[in-house]
Amino acid sequence: MLLAPLILFGAAGTLLLFYFLNAGNEEAFRDNLLPELIGFCLEGFFLVGLFSLIQFRLERDRKNELRLSLRGALREILSHMDIALLEENAEPASSQSLDQDPKLVKALFVKLHKSDLHLRSLLSIKEAAARNINTMHDLIPVAAQLSADHMRWWLAIVESVRRLSEATDKHSVNFAAQKFLMNLGEFDQLSL
Repeated sequence: MLLAPLILFGAAGTLLLFYFLNAGNEEAFRDNLLPELIGFCLEGFFLVGLFSLIQFRLERDRKNELRLSLRGALREILSHMDIALLEENAEPASSQSLDQDPKLVKALFVKLHKSDLHLRSLLSIKEAAARNINTMHDLIPVAAQLSADHMRWWLAIVESVRRLSEATDKHSVNFAAQKFLMNLGEFDQLSL
């Protein structure tokens, strides 16, 4: 739909140019109106088509920034999970991978499913969730600006973080953390 005006004005200008150049008569219509019609088509081509493409790109960049701000709100929880599941002699994930890398979420889910976390690690994840739940709740309108699907999965993430912050035993913390990572993985798979 975005390319339709661009194609329409470009094709109309090209057809008018070739039609009037190939016509054999030298009339006032050809001499006076031909440059105006060609100019109108070129203006439409540039103004409607190219500016629409620029606006589309800016909107896509804005949505990407909104998505990154949502992921940034989850950085502390993901960082505590990453540290809790860190293998011996391994480096913790960088801030950039915590904010942007969907593979990290999948890797954390697999590690969490296979390992048994220490009580201190579970407590730090639970406390991080409790500190961030209000911020995540406040970001629901930001998720709604992306799409309805983004908002639905963000609500599921907020609910899993709430359950994580309210968990009272090791099993419920582990279950809520797995649910959080599953919901975040689904959120990451959505396109902008």
